[in-house]
Amino acid sequence: MLNRKQYSIDVAGRPLELEISELAGRANAAVLARYGDTAILVTAVMGVKDRDTDFFPLTVDYEEKFYAVGKILGSRFVRREGRPSDEATLSGRLIDRTIRPLFDHRMRRDVHVAVTVLAYDEENDPDFPALIGASTALAISDIPWSGPVAGVKVAKINSDIAINPKIGELKKSEAKLEAFVSGLKNKINMLELSGDEAEHGEIIDAFKASQKEIKKLIEFQTKIAEEIGKEKTDVYLVEPDHETKKAVKEFLADKLEEVIYAPKDHEQHSKINTLKHELIDLLNGREFSEKQLQAVDELFEEEINELLHKKILEEEARPDGRKLDEVRALTAEAGLFKRTHGSALFIRGNTQALAMTTLGPPGAAQLVETMETTDNRRFMLHYNFPKYSVGETGSFRGPGRRDIGHGALAEKALRPLIPAQEKFPYTIRVVSEILSSNGSSSMATVCASSLSLMDAGVPLKKPAAGIAMGLILGEQKYKILTDIQGPEDHHGDMDFKVAGTADGVTAIQMDVKIEGVTIEMLEKVLEQAKKARLHILQTVNAVLASPRPELSPYAPKILTLNIDPKKIGEVIGPGGKIINGIVADTGVASIDIEEDGMVFVSGTDMSACEKAVEIIKSIVKEYRVGDIVEGTVSRIMDFGAIVDIGLNKDGMIHVSELKNGFVKNVSDVLKLGQSVRAKIIRMEDGKLSLSIKALDRSAEYEPESA
Repeated sequence: MLNRKQYSIDVAGRPLELEISELAGRANAAVLARYGDTAILVTAVMGVKDRDTDFFPLTVDYEEKFYAVGKILGSRFVRREGRPSDEATLSGRLIDRTIRPLFDHRMRRDVHVAVTVLAYDEENDPDFPALIGASTALAISDIPWSGPVAGVKVAKINSDIAINPKIGELKKSEAKLEAFVSGLKNKINMLELSGDEAEHGEIIDAFKASQKEIKKLIEFQTKIAEEIGKEKTDVYLVEPDHETKKAVKEFLADKLEEVIYAPKDHEQHSKINTLKHELIDLLNGREFSEKQLQAVDELFEEEINELLHKKILEEEARPDGRKLDEVRALTAEAGLFKRTHGSALFIRGNTQALAMTTLGPPGAAQLVETMETTDNRRFMLHYNFPKYSVGETGSFRGPGRRDIGHGALAEKALRPLIPAQEKFPYTIRVVSEILSSNGSSSMATVCASSLSLMDAGVPLKKPAAGIAMGLILGEQKYKILTDIQGPEDHHGDMDFKVAGTADGVTAIQMDVKIEGVTIEMLEKVLEQAKKARLHILQTVNAVLASPRPELSPYAPKILTLNIDPKKIGEVIGPGGKIINGIVADTGVASIDIEEDGMVFVSGTDMSACEKAVEIIKSIVKEYRVGDIVEGTVSRIMDFGAIVDIGLNKDGMIHVSELKNGFVKNVSDVLKLGQSVRAKIIRMEDGKLSLSIKALDRSAEYEPESA
């Protein structure tokens, strides 16, 4: 029997239960978190040796397990979990971005937080208990950390703010906004928000409601840590010696400002590298030790950080000379390539995003199978960040966690603006290629993708734009920066990305390097960001104010029709024989049928699509008594003949309905393969009874020669 300690608190009318036991007993700490029937095991482990690195090595892994929801997924040959899904990667990033600012980044010990979803009830989002479990595990462990933290999901449903709404509630209603908010008692340090053109007041109300819950959850964890928490381990912190600090400060005292405040970005980058090499050469000449030289990079960055904070807080002086609320120079183009369905280039300063849109039939939608959902995704946005965009070498090895996160943010920003399938039946894929990066390529992706979609003729509800906001925090005051880049991005205290239309916000993502920010700060950031967003939208609208009226001639044509769902089997045929035959005979690219009877016929030739539609219509045609049909005699029997009227339909003519008068042998009137016209006289259980003599009862039918 396991020795257990259990703790519980009510959150949104449901108990959150934390259990600490001997499970995963070799980890520094482990917590089993339950919310509803969703169960998460979180472990925290710290390495025993310091690593020879120039960064703090923290890893957060979020593991989805298909057994958690009773699924056996994977390929036919590999029935086990593979690499994390994009959704799992984003959940891991959410936890990482919340806990990371509260570590002392001078640590050089590996810290690994592993989140394993053991059970998922399809109603309670695992992200909430996962974050609380991670925070509690770190708080009670001997790993040095300045938590606890907490976070909740919040949504505005109709006119109400809901904390941790159930998945079913969100599916049944259209939420004006949905967010995950986390942080400390009185500060927020991580945000993920999607909105349907949400207003600032609605967003702030959601933040305030979240912070009340966060405060309660932190007090809950603090009591647990006070009761069973371990004493924190003393670990080595990278701390350069006094002699090295003094030498670096003296050397940079009269040189650093000139370099950081260089007039052009490429000059700044070059001068920084040159100055750093001069510093290292100086220290080498003074015979500094290898350990002292290893500290130079960190000291160099500290001096830049100190200079940047001082100049901006005291003089409002930014490295490139812009005002605090000024956006860099903007350029945009659309329709760059003839063969693509849509294309656009957006440039802000030295950041360049090239977005390409491809339209496909409904069958091209991505099948997404994860622990949480099985769905067809008809709008996809993929983000690529090649090494050359920052002047580095390196192979293309697929998207990393950062690339997945940036692409998801841009997709989230545009998703509310994508037309419904009923209005625009295409599958839509946008790919953003970052050609050059110096600050917020994800927000440049929003702008470029918005233009690319409109260039492709996608009836986007409105154009969207995005901007990255920064913060420089001092002891008594702070300054908000619009359109951060370069040193401001690297040494600033906040990265707040916000995207939306002229009428509201569609996406927000925030990370901080400090403990957190206040709601008062966030209100000011939103207002300053709106001014920038409207300014950027002027550039977007000057290129394309609305979607192009026609699609590219290279885009597939799609025709739609509705059929009775009961007739779907007739169109598909046994083993797909009928539908595959239509595709082969007409030359269309594909025919996709939804469960509700919606049929999509796509291809490059409109006449071929129209022909396929007519064939489908004839298959599902509802015959009535009295209708005249045409067909060929496919079978002759003693009591009548079977007439094939096409596309898996036939009817029978009884011998008594062949002609006026007595007919001894059917073959005296009809021959195999003969074309005939007949009238439907009865319908029973879908079977047709035909009559030739009913066409004209006043005259005998003269059969055509076989």
